[in-house]
Amino acid sequence: MHIPDARKGTPDPTLDEAEFRRRFLQQFQDPAYEPLGSELKRIADAAWDAYSHHRKSPKTRKAGPGFADPDYDLAVDWIAAKDAIDLAQTRHEDPSGPARFLLVSASSRSEHTCPGEMSKSYRLVEIAKEVLANAENTEVEVLELSRLAAEYGRHIHPCKACFSTAAALCHWPCSCYPNYSLGQTHDWMNEIYPSWVAAHGVMIVTPVNWYQVTSPLKLMMDRLVCADGGNPDPTSTQGKKTDIAKEMELKGWDYPKHLAGRLFSVVVHGDTEGAESVRRSLSDWLRAMDLVPAGTAAEIDRYIGYWQPYATSHEELDRDRAIQDEVRNAALALLEAVKAKRTGQLVTAGEDLKEPRQK
Repeated sequence: MHIPDARKGTPDPTLDEAEFRRRFLQQFQDPAYEPLGSELKRIADAAWDAYSHHRKSPKTRKAGPGFADPDYDLAVDWIAAKDAIDLAQTRHEDPSGPARFLLVSASSRSEHTCPGEMSKSYRLVEIAKEVLANAENTEVEVLELSRLAAEYGRHIHPCKACFSTAAALCHWPCSCYPNYSLGQTHDWMNEIYPSWVAAHGVMIVTPVNWYQVTSPLKLMMDRLVCADGGNPDPTSTQGKKTDIAKEMELKGWDYPKHLAGRLFSVVVHGDTEGAESVRRSLSDWLRAMDLVPAGTAAEIDRYIGYWQPYATSHEELDRDRAIQDEVRNAALALLEAVKAKRTGQLVTAGEDLKEPRQK
């Protein structure tokens, strides 16, 4: 079998020591740090040592039973994330547990940072939450993505596109982060993955930003690529060995769908243009991961205060009782679909057919 070599030749991003120290210390601009100059120098020394020796995952332990290579040293962060996902999957599969819903408020706007005002997405999510939380035997979690912009130490780092090199190189959950040597820490996705896994129904509410979804939502979407065909065993590729991953894919990769079967609803609201295309792209993305649409009423694209001033957009939402009721209906449709699926009454035609084309 011919295994293609990894193509290389992009510019080397490695920093020299002087530039690394300049960037590292740049975060300590507050005058409160000035008396701590010697301490900061020692910390910068340690950070440079970690960076120059590429210590991405300084804390590891043996993978143990159940992995292709039990003696491989896995990052303890990844093991903890995998354990959380496994627990979430157990909760998802428990027939005696509540129907679980994940509501994603995708706007980056909140009153706790520069905009000084909550988002309309948050208000619409609260409407859906009230419907679902008041239903019998339900559990509702709200994922407020504006925390990325408003909360200290809250990040979703960008996808590094391992999947595009070889499917088996993309690990489930993502093993690219945290990368301590590069300062790529506080990654939120290890908390977000279990929320998606535990859910029976997911509703995404987003505004339109420049004809697209919001920045926080796109970051989360890209990092969920590992849920759609990702490799659950990093030891099988000895970490990030591209030649091993390419060989595994070319031998025949099964593209496991880690979120398949969950029901979804999408609510997109805009001010002037783009709502329909954003709603369609979100729905297509969720379908591509084998999530199941909850029905026509659960997929909405609307304009709130069409071509009206942004300053009065919340007043426009106050007056738009129709969109408020449509969001309630979307939540009710999602609830109905989840309950039907959990009792075996929801029929999704073609769900057992084998895909003739993978990725």
